[in-house]
Amino acid sequence: MGRRFLSAVALAAVGAGLAQGSAQAQAPSSAPVDMTAAQARADQTVKAMQPDERTTLTHGIMAIQLFPGAPPIPADAVPGAGYIAGLPRLGVPALKETDASLGVAWVSGARKRGATALPSGIAQAASWDPAVMQAGGAMIGAEARASGFNVLLAGGVNLTRDPRNGRTFEYLSEDPLLSGMLVGAAIRGIQSNNIISTIKHFALNGQETGRQFVDIQIGNAAARESDLLAFQIGIEQGQPGSVMCAYNRVNGNRACDNSWLLNTVLKRDWGYKGFVMSDWGAVPGLDAAMAGLDQQSGEQLDKAVYFGSKLAEKAATDKAWAARLADMNRRVLTAIYATGVDKNPVTPGGQWDAAAHAAVAEQTAIAGMVLLRNQNNALPLLRDAKSVAVIGGYADGGVLSGGGSSQVQGDGGPVVSRPVLAGGMFAGIMQQQFHRSSPLDAIKARVPQAAIHFRDGRYIADAVEAARRSDVAIVFATEWRTEGLDQPDLSLPDGQDALIAAVAAANPRTIVVLETGGPVAMPWLDQTAAVLEAWYPGARGGEAIAKVLFGEANPGGRLPVTFPASVAQLPRPKLDGSDTLDPDFMGNPPTPTTTLKADYNIEGSDVGYRWFARTGAKPLFPFGYGLSYTSFAQDGLSVDGKTARFTLRNTGKVAGDDVGQVYLVDRAGTAKRRLVGFARVHLAPGESRTVSVTIDQRLLADWRDDGKGSGGWTLPAGNYGFALGSDAQTLGQVVTVRLAARNWKD
Repeated sequence: MGRRFLSAVALAAVGAGLAQGSAQAQAPSSAPVDMTAAQARADQTVKAMQPDERTTLTHGIMAIQLFPGAPPIPADAVPGAGYIAGLPRLGVPALKETDASLGVAWVSGARKRGATALPSGIAQAASWDPAVMQAGGAMIGAEARASGFNVLLAGGVNLTRDPRNGRTFEYLSEDPLLSGMLVGAAIRGIQSNNIISTIKHFALNGQETGRQFVDIQIGNAAARESDLLAFQIGIEQGQPGSVMCAYNRVNGNRACDNSWLLNTVLKRDWGYKGFVMSDWGAVPGLDAAMAGLDQQSGEQLDKAVYFGSKLAEKAATDKAWAARLADMNRRVLTAIYATGVDKNPVTPGGQWDAAAHAAVAEQTAIAGMVLLRNQNNALPLLRDAKSVAVIGGYADGGVLSGGGSSQVQGDGGPVVSRPVLAGGMFAGIMQQQFHRSSPLDAIKARVPQAAIHFRDGRYIADAVEAARRSDVAIVFATEWRTEGLDQPDLSLPDGQDALIAAVAAANPRTIVVLETGGPVAMPWLDQTAAVLEAWYPGARGGEAIAKVLFGEANPGGRLPVTFPASVAQLPRPKLDGSDTLDPDFMGNPPTPTTTLKADYNIEGSDVGYRWFARTGAKPLFPFGYGLSYTSFAQDGLSVDGKTARFTLRNTGKVAGDDVGQVYLVDRAGTAKRRLVGFARVHLAPGESRTVSVTIDQRLLADWRDDGKGSGGWTLPAGNYGFALGSDAQTLGQVVTVRLAARNWKD
């Protein structure tokens, strides 16, 4: 019991050759690519370009036929998200792009070959382990390469400002340090395959409702200390070849036409040398190039091809535009050379070890499962049960996955598919789909002597009767999310809250397994014996769930987002636009004059648990929370301002994983709550380990705005209080250290 995700074993299986994860989980890692050396080579190629070649790399198509009669895709393209033509004369390969962070996506059935689905992004983040993220990235990067792709549109890192966001399942967490460290590790894994990874969606992409025009209002300092810091850490850690800009507006300007975001923050202040690609259909016009956009992606979804002949004409008559075009090419080439895309060509039809990749997906799922409740040690289940009721969630067929462009399907497609849109361009990715990994079959294999009573949960009376005559009842509850739609609230859909309450009333040994894309309300919580958050657990989710339920694996995941008790606790109890806009996958305004604003200045940089600390509200479950089948002790915290050391001990009888979390709680007499260090450690019974973590000084500081969109970090002199905790609310004794004042640039 308590088997930890063994990154060395998993990565050996996919041939990535990466090192075993260490206890110093968030220490900076050396970058896997050298952008500076690649940039010098890119300069030479730019000088060698002929006039008719200079806009080849700056725009491309969505590599599927979007409608009957549309022009065929190029002969060398692989059906997928995108295609950018190459320059064979100069040895520059075409860029062949696929979605997404969770595996090689299905692309509306355009490509019939299956791929291995990782668990959802939030599930991966619940591992609190960069080694898990790096192993998963290496695996999906290997499958992308074998499928003929050299660009993976992965790296979703937008902070969870609103748990109702439809893409919460794709993203990672509400904290900039945790999100940045984890996405950086995933990018390193992906790019270890000599392909380009993106980081996305830059920036402040906090909701799907009206996503093409919602205007995010936020101050420079608040953005730098929260969402932008997550991107900054992720870029530093992973060195992605590309940044994908978002659909939404930020302080008036569209993210892909936002000079402050792209020129000032990303390229000047952070010194980013790669290229900025647009999201598909996010380019408002040619002037976006001067605002910092380097490549127009999926150009069929825009009103015009802006970065082709229109760009060439501008560059031919204006020196400033010519210089900008040269820089655009330089940045695309820098990414190609830094990642080795040109020297390691891809061809479709490659093979991979399906069993080894499935094992990576399974271990990732186990690492991210969070035990939320376990009354009287209801879990792990014993194997001597005479009867078990398994109810709901399509548990007889598979496990739920999220919808949209990140949808991954294995060989044979989904076992269950429930259409949401009856027709239209995006109907194929707007479906509730279930991976072929049956929890029911995995449970049956572990209790072959037991009578198993499966009920689909459509009728409460039927489910209650099965629960009443069983030793234990396991209810599988599902909550589907997708790109393009937000959740209206935090309830479970389709009457599942009533179902769980009725089953729990009939059988006090009711176990709830949640397959959700984010936080949900639990009005039935106190009636249940145990609750396991399994998220969307991926290609081997059914087996992973059964292993945790029966104690073959000890759950060690921790919540990467706060579970609110109600939407009334959120900075915006009503999600902006949810009461005025009809659902629209692309999120376009219903009229040209329709506007929508979302005020992020309400919470500023106090996102998630920081908001709860500021308001004093008690969540349903706090950020960082998670139970285990064993017990732990945490003590010995010492801090010098740059490093924190602490000791974790397994005080129970079985092996398990603990996650030490260090928080800033006071700064110069002002209460704060900021995660400044973390480490996941596997411990045998009775074992203790002392851990050292590096503290990123930006987490102690505030951003000082210079009034011109830039500025620097400022650290006031005074006493700084730190506490070691098992979650953001359960903290130990405060340790105080005095720090001198300091000011610095990025």
